[in-house]
Amino acid sequence: MENKLLLDAVYEWERSDPDRVYMTQPLGNGEVIDYTWGQTMDQARRMAAHLRSLDLPPHSNIAMISKNCAHFIIAELAVWMAGHATVALYPTLNADTVAYILEHSEARLLFVGKLDGWEEMAKGVPDALPKIAFPLAPPNDYPQWDDIVAQHEPIADSPSPDPDSLALICYTSGSTGRPKGVMHSHRSASAPGLASVRELGVGPDDRVLSYLPLAHVFERAVVECGSFYAGTHIYFAESLDTFLADLKRARPTLFISVPRLWLKFQLGVFQKFPQEKLDRLLRIPLVNRVIRKKVLQGLGLEHVRLAGSGSAPIPPELIQWYERLGVEILEGYGMSEDFAYSHMSKPGQRRAGYVGVPSSGVETRISEDGEVQIKSPGNMLGYYKAPDLTAQCYTEDGFFRTGDRGEYSADGLLRITGRVKELFKTSKGKYVAPVPIENLLNADNHIELSCVSGPGRPACHAIVQLAEDMRAQMREEAFREQATARLEALLQAVNQEVEDYEKVQFLAVVSEAWDVDNEFLTPTLKIKRDVVESYYGPHLDDWYASGDRVIWHG
Repeated sequence: MENKLLLDAVYEWERSDPDRVYMTQPLGNGEVIDYTWGQTMDQARRMAAHLRSLDLPPHSNIAMISKNCAHFIIAELAVWMAGHATVALYPTLNADTVAYILEHSEARLLFVGKLDGWEEMAKGVPDALPKIAFPLAPPNDYPQWDDIVAQHEPIADSPSPDPDSLALICYTSGSTGRPKGVMHSHRSASAPGLASVRELGVGPDDRVLSYLPLAHVFERAVVECGSFYAGTHIYFAESLDTFLADLKRARPTLFISVPRLWLKFQLGVFQKFPQEKLDRLLRIPLVNRVIRKKVLQGLGLEHVRLAGSGSAPIPPELIQWYERLGVEILEGYGMSEDFAYSHMSKPGQRRAGYVGVPSSGVETRISEDGEVQIKSPGNMLGYYKAPDLTAQCYTEDGFFRTGDRGEYSADGLLRITGRVKELFKTSKGKYVAPVPIENLLNADNHIELSCVSGPGRPACHAIVQLAEDMRAQMREEAFREQATARLEALLQAVNQEVEDYEKVQFLAVVSEAWDVDNEFLTPTLKIKRDVVESYYGPHLDDWYASGDRVIWHG
């Protein structure tokens, strides 16, 4: 697979191992369907024939909106073979954002896939836009995938696009303002997949569960494009309700997640094994192996040999907790603009709190103001229809300005210390980076999410959301009394680890659930700071004036 582009790598699996199962798709009620490499490519070639028959303008943009499923990948292959580019939309977008992306990308066709809430999203789709429905799509009257592939013979040629031609536009998750269209070529999209084979030894005997949004660059690069090179067997999750069963079906050897879900898994363990009891059992030499196996079996992770975390910082204490169970989480660092190809921890080159060393071929440096700047084989072609914005994101000598602050250890490991633009100034004139303080707060397993802020205030504050099972008890006076004491102790401990000007004046514990649906979180489960700060802004004067160290809201 050395230096092959995406489609060329797939053609090789089609030729060399057509009967190997490539994807396993749940159909509901415990039923699944397998797709071999040969079957995958037969359907992709037939759909490519249909797309060619439409006489679309060369290099058209074709949109897809779907939860993760086998036909997301098959459709993307078909689009590429037909000479076009894909535009994937998050399956949780509101109608306004759907309308914006379809118009901005000039999409000529829309594949509609497995979705919840399609009725609302559909309001953002122009009636005149041609549509094709995947087999697992909600009820609709669009042309059906199965009917179309049955009506076309597969294309006989195996087209290989220009390496620098547009392969996909990945719209950012929009944590601030309108999402931007990040353009990637076939060359830049190949970088992470090649690295998974070269640097991590991933191969066709590995199994992975695909459940993070394929519309996001992290899952797209590591799972989908990685599988084109490694031949990994991809299993798909059916729903949140069936997630554990999906995990146990897949028995993944590779497991990729985000910090919030790693924390949820931990909290689920503590519901069955109280933390103090589990810690005690893990210290007993003859017992800890049995306990570790039992816990990992309960999570469906007993076969994992490579575990990864990305998209946001993960508390070092959480990584260390999983290490005690025998799971080494390799933290990585990347963004939409470099197709998640920047830094990566590796076995033997990792440390809790650090995101690893530069990936192969990546040049990196820290600017005078502390910003991480990189040149990566995964660097984007630019932002769609925004050449001025693209130019602003690069230095004169071609390094991409990540917007992240960072520092390197003596042995070359990168630690992200916050966002350049997230710095805020208190009324005392001091700049504060919120992310390191949030990491300290989030290390407590009672806290699921936190947002540190305080521009123009005499001191910082933190708005926190408790773990889900605890939010249900927030109105109980006995619980509040007990939790207040714990949170006051946490606040004191955190303030002992930060500079005087970074000390947090109070914790505001809020009852509202922060999630994607109410737009407090991006689709990759990162907090939208502007939404959090705007929503709770009207309460700040009273909270600061109260003098309380822990404030209960709601």
